[in-house]
Amino acid sequence: MDDSEGKARRPARAGTATLSLAAPQRESAVVEIARQLLSQLLSGHLEPGTRLPSERQLSETLGVGRSTVREALKALDVLGIIEVRQGDGTYLRQSTSSLLPSAIEWGLMLGQPQVLDLIEARKHIEVIIAELAAERAGPEAVEELRAHLADMRAAADSTAFVEADVAFHLTLAQAAGNSVLNDILGSIRSLLRVWIRRAIQEAGGTETTIAEHAAVLAAVEQRSPEAAAAAMRGHMEAAAGRLHRSLHDDET
Repeated sequence: MDDSEGKARRPARAGTATLSLAAPQRESAVVEIARQLLSQLLSGHLEPGTRLPSERQLSETLGVGRSTVREALKALDVLGIIEVRQGDGTYLRQSTSSLLPSAIEWGLMLGQPQVLDLIEARKHIEVIIAELAAERAGPEAVEELRAHLADMRAAADSTAFVEADVAFHLTLAQAAGNSVLNDILGSIRSLLRVWIRRAIQEAGGTETTIAEHAAVLAAVEQRSPEAAAAAMRGHMEAAAGRLHRSLHDDET
């Protein structure tokens, strides 16, 4: 075979695709302010516990309305980066290092709407996880869930309770036997701690949360996917409601 025959048999080079692209729109003021604040707060130049300027001061410095500043701060608050103390001011939390990987990976510094979208997505993911866990959980996983629920009941303080609560959800995700769902939930475990803490503070106690988890566990033990999904849906809707109310309380 000569060179001309080899060339003739080579496939023709495909043409370059024509893509319909548009320039990205300018980010909203809330997004931009949230990013600037996040960059400043996590730069290492501020000591944990440092008090931030007031909403009025930030508003004047940035040249935007106080409502815009409030929305940006609320996004950082729900991520656990800052702490809003009613009547006292806003402070950089004592420890934020554990939040950095998930916060940056998920792009949650882009403002409160994205945070609320993730809360909504988590609600549906958890329902699917509970349904699958009821089908697939083995005896060891069920025992682990029982142990985590027992730890929640015996928790001496909110920190211990939150850790047991998070462990319950992560064990349930592992029992579901779906690596993608497990990875998704595992990647936001730091945020789960923040959300659970806020939710139980809003509830004023842990009894309701414990009862909701017990209902999920009972359905898994009975191997009833429908009951597990319903129990988790109830828990997620109640928890999301408490979290949303806590955000509303920050505005008042």
